[in-house]
Amino acid sequence: MDISPLAAASRSQGSAADTAANKATLDYDTFLTLLVEQMKNQDPTDPMDSTEQIAQLATFSQVEQTIQTNKHLEELLQSSSLSQAGSLIGRTITSNDETVSGTIEEVQVYSDGLVAVLEDGTKVVVGPGVSIR
Repeated sequence: MDISPLAAASRSQGSAADTAANKATLDYDTFLTLLVEQMKNQDPTDPMDSTEQIAQLATFSQVEQTIQTNKHLEELLQSSSLSQAGSLIGRTITSNDETVSGTIEEVQVYSDGLVAVLEDGTKVVVGPGVSIR
């Protein structure tokens, strides 16, 4: 079984996820830097209330946890797509309008779904209404 298209798709999706994670980390680091600078440069006659500081730190913690959760969900979805793609090879697919039918030779994985490539080179989007046997 040739899974090289799947591996290539995995690598391309991984690099997109890595870019998003790096951007989130940059934003995270920027937020920390701004928070530290804000604390260092407070007006001594009107310092930030400790309750305000705790609220900012709590918000920051929530943002960080959300970023991590999203990263893990993206990895889970990618893994699920790859598993589904591998199980489709060799099966018969019929398009939702029943105009295209054939044996799946290759599956291309994209961030928004799967595309089955048939033995004759025809491509069918794997989605609602398609029949797979």
